[in-house]
Amino acid sequence: MKLLFATLLVCSLLLSSSLLEPAMAQPLSPFCVGKCDARCKKAAVWDRCIKYCGLCCEQCKCVPSGTYGNKHECPCYRDKKSKKGTPKCP
Repeated sequence: MKLLFATLLVCSLLLSSSLLEPAMAQPLSPFCVGKCDARCKKAAVWDRCIKYCGLCCEQCKCVPSGTYGNKHECPCYRDKKSKKGTPKCP
């Protein structure tokens, strides 16, 4: 009986955490959606590009034009670094 209860408890915790995750995600502004779609349209890993572009856009309020380069147009976007010291924004 104890094993059944523990199993049900773990299953309910996993289910509730998976349901809360999408609710906690903040939607991108229409500005960022359009700019990041244009920026990432030629990316090999499109979903990762959209994710990081969206994060950078929401924080910096700008996205460089084109699909690559032009980061001088948005210094905040250009200067964001990952934990490894590599550029965070695509």
